[in-house]
Amino acid sequence: APGADGARRLNPPTNRKPEPEKDRRMTLSDICLRRPVLATVMNLLIIAIGLVAASRLPIRELPDVDAATVTIETTYTGAAPQVIDSQITEIIEGAIAGVSGIATIDSESRQGRSRVRVDFTEGRNIDEAANDIRGAVGRVTNRLPIDADEPRIFKNDSDADPVLRIGIVSSRMSPAEITDYAQRFIIDRIATLDGVASVSIFGERSYAMRIALDPKALAARRLAVTDVAAALRANNLELPAGEVISVWRQFQLRATTRLNTPEAFGNVVLKVVDGAPVRLGDVASVFVGVEDDQTIVRNDGAPAVGLGVLRQSQSNTIAISDAVRAEIDRMQDNLPDGMRVFVTSDDATFIKSSIAEVVKTLGVAVVLVVLVIFLFLGSPRATLVPAVTIPVALIGAFIGIYALGFSINILTLFALILAIGIVVDDAIVVLENIQRRVEQGEDPLAAAAKGAREVGFAVVATSITLISVFLPISFLEGQIGRLFTEFGIVLAVAVGFSTFVALTLCPVLCWLLLRRGSGGMLERGVNGVFGWIERRYRGALSLALGAPLVVLALALGVAGSAAWIYGQTPRELSPREDRGVFFVAVTAPQGSTIAYTDREVREVEKRLEPLREGGAVETVFSIVGRGNDTHRAFVVARLSPWESDRPSSQQIVSGLIPQMVGIPGARAFPIQPAGLGIRGSRTPLQVKVLGPDFDSVKEWSASLRAAMEQIDGLQNIEIDYEETQPELQVDIDRALADDL
Repeated sequence: APGADGARRLNPPTNRKPEPEKDRRMTLSDICLRRPVLATVMNLLIIAIGLVAASRLPIRELPDVDAATVTIETTYTGAAPQVIDSQITEIIEGAIAGVSGIATIDSESRQGRSRVRVDFTEGRNIDEAANDIRGAVGRVTNRLPIDADEPRIFKNDSDADPVLRIGIVSSRMSPAEITDYAQRFIIDRIATLDGVASVSIFGERSYAMRIALDPKALAARRLAVTDVAAALRANNLELPAGEVISVWRQFQLRATTRLNTPEAFGNVVLKVVDGAPVRLGDVASVFVGVEDDQTIVRNDGAPAVGLGVLRQSQSNTIAISDAVRAEIDRMQDNLPDGMRVFVTSDDATFIKSSIAEVVKTLGVAVVLVVLVIFLFLGSPRATLVPAVTIPVALIGAFIGIYALGFSINILTLFALILAIGIVVDDAIVVLENIQRRVEQGEDPLAAAAKGAREVGFAVVATSITLISVFLPISFLEGQIGRLFTEFGIVLAVAVGFSTFVALTLCPVLCWLLLRRGSGGMLERGVNGVFGWIERRYRGALSLALGAPLVVLALALGVAGSAAWIYGQTPRELSPREDRGVFFVAVTAPQGSTIAYTDREVREVEKRLEPLREGGAVETVFSIVGRGNDTHRAFVVARLSPWESDRPSSQQIVSGLIPQMVGIPGARAFPIQPAGLGIRGSRTPLQVKVLGPDFDSVKEWSASLRAAMEQIDGLQNIEIDYEETQPELQVDIDRALADDL
């Protein structure tokens, strides 16, 4: 107001409350302007609760889209696949068929091993599913072959790739001693960690009592191998022998007949001939050795013992990695001299890097949005309003993520990045209307009240429209639907918090910060630039209005070009990513020994050596054979950090394909891990062939494979039904056998 000396004095903002108009109902913005402390406290609570929620949220690569999976694995050493299928696999399939909630049952019968994988429907609890399967299998255990091992139940796909691999080497201990130490002191500590389904061991050399039979000595004494096996079963056991009870004391009896030394095994009596016992030591040499070498593990060419950590279905890879690494750190001080336990590959490394990159992108996006707002508004005071409201709305979204049981993952963070542009709209709509009134000379308090009231309904209506667009994404079905459920809901939650902040905190900040003419020279410069753009736009608009048919033809041409480009663009679920690792799958001919397969793997390692010497590959971890699959091998190559100047994993794999094809004795094929890291097969395309019998399936599969080999882009086409295992069939002369 003008003073006595004619000078104009600017009154500072006061705490007086805006008087609501008599004909209008008081809005949320009016309440906050009348009670600015209330508005401040509500938004501070959003920040505080949001930060606490964010600190307690699990971090993972993707939302939990894995259905519950349970695997039943049974070992029957020496049995052919046909025997495994008829005597084990079919019985187990029949037993579990009645369990509720099963989506699919897949079984596999190999030499000496049966594996039945059960995938359950969405929402099935993994622990309950495993208990139901365990009960069903337990009811048919007595129908399985006596010599078969007890079926083992896993709460995951037992043939899935480990999420973390561990190498164990020692300069002073033999492989057998390393294996013994790992089985007694390492494996159980890792297997009991939360989220770990099982720990596989590769390259193990378990201690065993070796019995080398002399065929001539057996024949001379008219003994067969079955006689030796029966004698060992009868003598090498430990049974309760009852109790001895007297008046005052009671004793438990135990028959200690278990054999522990080579001498004890050698003294086992096989039979008695003319009063003279024939002992095992008479027909065999007995010594302590290791079990048959069915697996060979090397780390950078040096012998090692490897562990593979398999995660449970629906578990968190990052949490498992952190727990395993912490456990390895705790056991370092207690390791024997010369032993090293280290991680050779870890899926969580890529996941953490991806999350960090997305968080960095989120921060950059916020800074860029604030900078653009500053350039457009030309006022530091006005820019401060959305700069404060954007973080409040984004932090508030973590409250919804926590309340709904979601996690911090790539898709929820992408949702927040996308939400930045939407969140800022609400604040700018309110800010611009209030700023316009302030520039027209209204008091900041009155301008804030009237401006927020004018656009309040529009802000709410826009937010409801956006929420109605994003929410249906969460209703998609299948794995893709589960994948994007969190994405759509988090976007909707962020928009909801944005609306609340725009109608509560934004008017209060505008009242406190906005002043008429506060932009200064920068504002005048920005207005000049926009004035020039407006004049050019008016000219272009006049030309367009003068030739409407030309404009329409151009619009149709652009739309048609977009449709054509869309049809020509390749489509896939996710692009190939450089996950810092690649694999080489090696398959030798059926019937190959572990030595033969190991020779071919050494050739693969030799062709990877230039990459190691050049610094692109840090570690090469080779696993040759697994169980009875001595003709298969798997090589894990861990790449150097992404910050180095190495080629991408896709470039490396593409360059290796011609080199691996040149290996004559085996089929070796480099594999780049699939994008998104969704649990499943390493192959991007699988086709299942069903038929009435295996002969028909084999014939149709061969025809389908021949047709697929003619399709460009398909390579390394394999049929998992293998019938090429060499065998010797023995035709017994029963009459002659009876005479003997």
